[in-house]
Amino acid sequence: MTAAAWMQLFAFLAILLVLAWPLARGIDAVLAGRFALGARLEAPLWRLAGVRADEETGWLRYSVGLLLFNGLGVLAVYALQRLQPLLPLNPQGLAAVSPDSAFNTAISFVTNTNWQGYGGETTMAYLTQMLGLAVQNFLSAATGIVVVVALLRGFARHSAQAIGNVWVDLTRVTLWILLPLSFVFALVLVSQGVIQNLSAYVEAKTLEGGAQTLAMGPVASQLAIKMLGTNGGGFFNANSAHPFENPSALTNFLQMLSIFLIPAALCFVFGRIVGDLRQGWAVLAAMTILFVVAAIGATVAEQQGNPALAALGADQAVSATQPGGNMEGKEARFGINASALFATITTAASCGAVIAMHDSFTPLGGAVPLVLIQLGEVVFGGVGAGLYGMLLFALLAVFIAGLMIGRTPEYLGKKIEAHEMKMVSIAILVTPLLVLLGTAIAVSSEAGRAAIPNPGPHGFSEVLYAFSSAANNNGSAFAGLSANTPFYNLALALAMWFGRFGVIVPVLAIAGSLAAKKRLAATPGTLPTHGPLFVVLLIGTVLLVGLLNYVPALALGPVVEHLMLWSAR
Repeated sequence: MTAAAWMQLFAFLAILLVLAWPLARGIDAVLAGRFALGARLEAPLWRLAGVRADEETGWLRYSVGLLLFNGLGVLAVYALQRLQPLLPLNPQGLAAVSPDSAFNTAISFVTNTNWQGYGGETTMAYLTQMLGLAVQNFLSAATGIVVVVALLRGFARHSAQAIGNVWVDLTRVTLWILLPLSFVFALVLVSQGVIQNLSAYVEAKTLEGGAQTLAMGPVASQLAIKMLGTNGGGFFNANSAHPFENPSALTNFLQMLSIFLIPAALCFVFGRIVGDLRQGWAVLAAMTILFVVAAIGATVAEQQGNPALAALGADQAVSATQPGGNMEGKEARFGINASALFATITTAASCGAVIAMHDSFTPLGGAVPLVLIQLGEVVFGGVGAGLYGMLLFALLAVFIAGLMIGRTPEYLGKKIEAHEMKMVSIAILVTPLLVLLGTAIAVSSEAGRAAIPNPGPHGFSEVLYAFSSAANNNGSAFAGLSANTPFYNLALALAMWFGRFGVIVPVLAIAGSLAAKKRLAATPGTLPTHGPLFVVLLIGTVLLVGLLNYVPALALGPVVEHLMLWSAR
């Protein structure tokens, strides 16, 4: 790690902490209904929709409401893509999206994955981008936040049968948290050069006298929520490497901050809701330690470079490092440090935005984003999803600790019993099942292998990354896999849907179970869950349980490739 890389990492974490603390207070006030102006404006909406704001429901009705809400979102986004030639705001006359690609994209944006097998500027009309994709950027982010809020209520309440009103929670999160933040951030982005218009594409002449088509569009408004909502879907095919989406080093740094902003703030919201800020600090500490280690690993791996491109000595032995590091596939404007940090942030936070092609990273450098995704994206993670994922590991950690000392495990004054552990097991194991099963089917079938241009371990890593990204709702890609085929569009769509709601439903079941339990008083034998010992236990649980499922697959991909590369084969 160079001095510049250390300074960048330190500045990022310091500014993130300064911004997240006050944001947490605002989020807590909104979720608790203490935002007075919002309450007055919400009343007409409830009457129009026929919703009783004071009526809360149990976890089952809460789950059904979320599934219905998101299912309708899939239908809406699919219809917009298929009908876009007949709809307005299509100045380029773009054709309808193919059925399999439209299905994949609809599932992708509704599940907060934003996997994109298409080029945005050549596929999606402005209306589709705004009314379909951008709207789902808001609603999918709101879904993640309301799920974690329901879980936190489960910890905070006792002898209760309800965990909230899903329609009230979705409305408040969207209107009073996501929309204002996105509006302000979009204005900042426009001030820095991100475009925002409805113009037709511009034909420009290059310095050599040739012609070039410059894509236009309402970019800043979609970019703001794609980052704040940890969505990641790019308006353009180049995503955040496009100068119209990311024009300067300042916008690049702001985008990285925006990805972690709400996930970090939700850790403090957790402490506020359960009445013990130390609990939020403990979870944040575990996330931060894992993130720093990953950022260092990715940066060091890329700074070493590709030994196959290094100069050969007199004895033809490969040099230990490549001068200048591995710049292949990097954002040339920002260099290795910013590119590696961005890749670490976006894969730690369930955000598919990229400024560098992960396919061109060194084997170990590319393994860092892959492992961060496979951990369940609990290292800050997606908005809401990262925190409820980490809390699942916290429940597992106290269960393991209880077995070690022979006591019934407790967390935040609630007994963790058989029902909770069954739900935790389902939620933690569903994504590895989808990833490993999907990868196995893809590499063993002709339709799956036909899309792999790179043979050997690197091609395997591309497939493994694709299913890891889909099932864990990240959305980034190694970029070497030709995934816009009927096979991958269908397989990855199924992985995205069940990877999202196969976790959400067990989490809500846990919330309902915890809310109904009585609160237990702490005793001298109660395991403290706010100190360094618990942070270490939590990190160990994440690494052991979250990563062991993937060790054989990782050995076949990036590990083998690393050994081959450094042995000059």
